[in-house]
Amino acid sequence: MANTPSNMLPLGTTAPNFNLTDTISKQKLSLSQLKGSKGTVIMFICNHCPFVIHVNKTIVNIANTYSEHGIGFIAISSNDVINYPQDSPQKMAIHAKENNYPFPYLYDETQKVAKAYDAACTPDFYLFDADLKLIYRGQLDDSRPGNDLPVTGNDLKYAIDCLLNNKKNESPQKPSIGCNIKWKK
Repeated sequence: MANTPSNMLPLGTTAPNFNLTDTISKQKLSLSQLKGSKGTVIMFICNHCPFVIHVNKTIVNIANTYSEHGIGFIAISSNDVINYPQDSPQKMAIHAKENNYPFPYLYDETQKVAKAYDAACTPDFYLFDADLKLIYRGQLDDSRPGNDLPVTGNDLKYAIDCLLNNKKNESPQKPSIGCNIKWKK
């Protein structure tokens, strides 16, 4: 289990556009189609990473809570499926259904989207405002597999609450820690 930190894309960066296949609906979906009216959370995740498995239930709960408030949620997997077949689009669809994902689970086959976001690990979280400007990136919370801290989602939830309440997020933004994205050779 690798401990790879986020790269921490500069705040204010405009969300790079994409058009990726949703593994559930099999439709090509773009950022402009999926973005929320008040903000958008983009998560780089995968099926097999123990760090993602550790937070799956919480990200589903957060998405269910905040989507009602105009926040869009998008999950993307960019892993090399040749060397990591457990992250194939077919298995992504099964994983999304088993975990009741209320958001699209997109497959980044070329890995161009992960590179555009400077994503480094799974999970890696990004929060963009209504104008798709980056206002938060990093960890969900301080919990990690084996550290005995509860998974709360507090860091991401606080950032979303600040956005919804037009309040500046003064809290330190800490990198996420997880498995490295499995880059193609």
